[in-house]
This record gives sequence, structure tokens and C-alpha cells, in this order.
Amino acid sequence: MGVHILAIDDEEGILRVIRRALEKDGCHVDALSDPLAIDTARLGQYDLILLDVMMPGMDGFSLCRRIRGEVDCPVLFLTAKTGEEDLMRGLGLGADDYIRKPFGIGELRARVQAHIRRERRERTHAVIAGDVRFYLREKRAVYRERELPFTKSEYEICEYLALHRGQVFSREQIYEHVFGYDGESDSSAITEHIKNIRAKCREAGCEPVETVWGMGYKWRN
Repeated sequence: MGVHILAIDDEEGILRVIRRALEKDGCHVDALSDPLAIDTARLGQYDLILLDVMMPGMDGFSLCRRIRGEVDCPVLFLTAKTGEEDLMRGLGLGADDYIRKPFGIGELRARVQAHIRRERRERTHAVIAGDVRFYLREKRAVYRERELPFTKSEYEICEYLALHRGQVFSREQIYEHVFGYDGESDSSAITEHIKNIRAKCREAGCEPVETVWGMGYKWRN
């Protein structure tokens, strides 16, 4: 599963450096120079957010306060402010870390990768895919505080697709993952499960499972 990163900085040159550095590690980087142009509806797709502190229009502290309730991913400040009071203020607003400007490419890549690794370890407990949160231990799925009434098999299908968000899986691949090679049915059962999943999701107000014609299914990005 690819790593999606959002970088927000009013300096285009810094955004180019960030994108070039992190794409070497296989990350997909969306870069924004205007903090007011952020699309809050898409925030759930990101695995990490890099956020400059000093920007016109809306500073990083204000933006962090605005979006923190929308995302669970790590937020790292990029800052030329070195005062302890400023750094403590940022962490108090929900940031996970900060990188001082000017920063080296190696430091940027190392800090980002460290947070991604830690985040993925923590996802043994919960994972967010779009607006759906999966509680992995309890085998529960919740859409905007509303629990989705999946059966065990439906839950397993959704979790599998969500943990590999954006990838397309055939009915056979999904069946083998959920039921194993010794399952008592066949891959056509997946079609019926998907219908039931969609009906339950639609009733709750979401449609996260997408059909890729001739190929299979995927969890929407």
C-alpha cells in the first residue's frame, strides 16, 4: 500500500525539494502552497501531513487546530521558529513532531519514515480508510460514529480491501484471503457479500467499495 503525504508550505521551492526527496522512497506527495485551498474532505487519505508554521492567510498553528479533528495521521511541523514556547504550542495543538528549517534531505526522509513505521505498528489496533474506521481487534467498522452491521465475512472483506486501499482484487483473491483454500463455497459468494456490504453502507450514507469492471473490487481512495 502506497504512502500518501500532504505537504503544505507557501514556498514552492521547498515543496519541490520535499516532493523530490520523498518520492525517492516511493511516497505519493500532494503539495499545496495555499493553506486555504486544503480540501478537508480528502484529508482521510493521507498517511502523514507536513505543515509549515509561518504562512500567509492561515498559519500552520491555526491550520493544525482546524484539521486535527479530521485526521488521525501524524502531523509534522516545518518551522524556522526555534523557541521552546512555540514548539510546545505546536505539539499542544496536536502535532506529532517538528522539523527545523533549514533541514537536510536525509533528516526529512528519516523523520517521515520513522513516523510512517510507527503509525503502521499502531494500526494493529485501528485503521482509517476514508471515513470508515476499522477496529481491528474488535472486528468492528464505524462510519462517522455509526457502526456498520457487517457479518464476520463482510467485515473481513472490507478490512482486506481497506488495508490495501486503491488496489484492485479479483473475486478469487478476496475469497482466498477471507475463506482460505478450504472454503466450502466459491468465489461467486463474494459477489453476494459485496451486494450486502453496499446495501449496508448505502443505508449509512457511504459507498466505499468500487467495482473495477473486468478486474474486481477496490476500496475507494
